[in-house]
Amino acid sequence: MSENNSTPVQEEQDINILKKDRLDKLASLREGGFDPYQTTKFDVTAKAADLKAQYEKDEAEITAAADGDEEKIKADLEKLHENTVRIAGRIMSWRNMGKANFIDVRDASDRIQVYVRSNDVGAELFKQFKKKWDIGDIIGIEGFVFRTMKGEISIHAKSIQLLSKSLLPLPEKWHGLKNQDMRYRQRYLDLIVNPEVKDTFVKRSRIIKEVRNYLDNLGYTEVDTPVLHTLEIGAAARPFITHHNTLDIDMYMRIETELYLKRLIVGGFDRVYEVGRIFRNEGMDTSHNPEFTSVEMYQAYTDYIGMMDLIENMYRTIAMNVCGTAKITYQGIEIDMESPWERLTMVEAVKKYAGVDYNDWADDAAARDAAKEKGVELDEGENSTKGHVLIAFFDAFVEEKLIQPTIIYDYPVENSPLAKRKPSNPAFTERFEYFIYCREMGNAFSELNDPIDQKERFVKQVEAKRAQGANAEVDEDFITALEYGLPPTGGLGFGLDRLVMLLTDSASIRDVLLFPTMKPIPANSGRPISE
Repeated sequence: MSENNSTPVQEEQDINILKKDRLDKLASLREGGFDPYQTTKFDVTAKAADLKAQYEKDEAEITAAADGDEEKIKADLEKLHENTVRIAGRIMSWRNMGKANFIDVRDASDRIQVYVRSNDVGAELFKQFKKKWDIGDIIGIEGFVFRTMKGEISIHAKSIQLLSKSLLPLPEKWHGLKNQDMRYRQRYLDLIVNPEVKDTFVKRSRIIKEVRNYLDNLGYTEVDTPVLHTLEIGAAARPFITHHNTLDIDMYMRIETELYLKRLIVGGFDRVYEVGRIFRNEGMDTSHNPEFTSVEMYQAYTDYIGMMDLIENMYRTIAMNVCGTAKITYQGIEIDMESPWERLTMVEAVKKYAGVDYNDWADDAAARDAAKEKGVELDEGENSTKGHVLIAFFDAFVEEKLIQPTIIYDYPVENSPLAKRKPSNPAFTERFEYFIYCREMGNAFSELNDPIDQKERFVKQVEAKRAQGANAEVDEDFITALEYGLPPTGGLGFGLDRLVMLLTDSASIRDVLLFPTMKPIPANSGRPISE
């Protein structure tokens, strides 16, 4: 394998040389009447991690029962050799010692050393093993567990079998796959040589189960709603567009699950949720991927305060069940989800962190003057309202301060088209977002159920999107559903990937997606395998 300072082109050439050598070995095996790819089954009876744990347990029990009698300990340990085990995995390293070789084999649970000797497996097979097998090959082993003179729990192979030939070499065996870009592109290789990466995705699976368990125990029903929509709605996110050949219409991959889930509340479901893929044709960074997983839930006869209580307790419960504590460390900072979360209105938060008070602004012009004085840029320019200015102050001064779990509520109506207005102050809505480590983690409303108000807001949204060149339309069927009556409802959605990032201490969303979206590598540009 090339040195770490070699160029991608040189590494590609080296790989091709090694691949040719392995292809020659495969051809030789086939000429001898054996094709490893024809093997269909190998009966596995144990995993490496379980074997090592069981042997340590047996060893401890034998030692305790022998009461210091070394001969008895030796004899009882040798009896363990009668227990035949069968494991399968990938060869990760190889130490050639003549007629006896040591290899490290990794299965789904762990790695274990295997002692392979000519006298045990047969001279002919041993010769094939040494000359035509390679690091990376997948093999099956039958033998017994023992502890070597150097103290390592190992398997003494009585028979071995080549199950699949690896035609490409693994990266430098002790350096692993370091190139971050290639780790994401070739996740299968990343998992082979950096086995700790698997722990993140095992934990991700546990987190999803815990989300479902929590909501199921509250009486929620999990549902599935369409991924392909016939309308581009007026929401801010940009959709991916595809075409349905049979219907001869453009369709849009969903940017949310909200409107279909609320239709189900209209239809009589009291509590529904969906764990589903969302697609947004937008930018990419450490916390955004065009394809991601969201969890959205809707509950009849509650409001945004009820959803605040739900999400705070959900995060606390999931952290305890997955991490063993609700006080976790993320990127070197302790995040306390155990204590009650701070709750601030957006007005209170801007006053606390920016030092300006929304209530001091007499009108829209005064608000714009305050923004100009503080150097806050306004997207709406001279059309900015007090609500727009408040949002701009929040973005400029507040979000970067919200490290510990914090709920920000009562958002201006200008950026909350689906939330119910506050009866006591119609300029604001019953909406909240919650933040951890300066990152928005989720969004919730007391859902707007006034069909007349909802249509007016949709029309404004659509007009804004069309002004940007989009083909947006009002979802008239959703308005029709509201006209049949949506009960008072609390709704909440959050990005599952960001929760996984938090609970696995992962800096980038790509670290918690098995196959993140990547720009294709141009042809003939080389294939870097390691730094």
